[in-house]
This record gives sequence, structure tokens and C-alpha cells, in this order.
Amino acid sequence: MRLKKANREEVLEKKLRDFTRYKLLIIDEVGYLPFDEDGAHCFFQVISKRYERSSTIFTSNKSNGQWGEIFQNNVIASAVLDRILHHCTTINIKGESYRLKERRKLGLQTGKL
Repeated sequence: MRLKKANREEVLEKKLRDFTRYKLLIIDEVGYLPFDEDGAHCFFQVISKRYERSSTIFTSNKSNGQWGEIFQNNVIASAVLDRILHHCTTINIKGESYRLKERRKLGLQTGKL
């Protein structure tokens, strides 16, 4: 939202520079909510500015093939993924969510009382 606001106020480049100064940027839950056109453009700009300069960690419960849905645009999704996947290590974690596992454990313990 801040990047979209900066884009509207024509200070996006300044905000993007802020994101490039970090050695590591963690972007959690990509795809939790879809991007609108402006949001997708701003996200691409962040990734593009950081590309081959700084490390970025992404978490998502969406596969790479679903990123077109996230960005509501397959071209932008492909461009983002192209930059992300070029020098990446992908870790695919399958299985039950730790949160759900803990909740189930608590539920089972409660059921025993």
C-alpha cells in the first residue's frame, strides 16, 4: 500500500531505494491476498531493483504456477518469477502446518481431560 501511495505521489523511486538498502528482505505470505494492477507493478519494481544485488526470502503457500492468479497477470508473474528463480534455492515444505499440528495437539490434550 505504501508503494502504491508513493507511485501515486510520484516518489516511487525514493521508496524503492529504501528497499534496496537492506541486505536481506523477507516477503512473507506472497499470495495471501491478490495484487491489483498497481500493486503488481510496484512489487515487480521492488524485485527488479533488488535483482542480483541483495537477498530476498519469499514465503508462499502458492506454487509458481499459481502466481499468475496472485498478480492477476501472467506476464507480470512470469517476469517476477524469472528474476526470483534465476539465482534461487527453492525449499518446498510439504506436510501439516505447524500451527495446525500444535492446535490439534492441544485439542487432543483437552479432550483427554
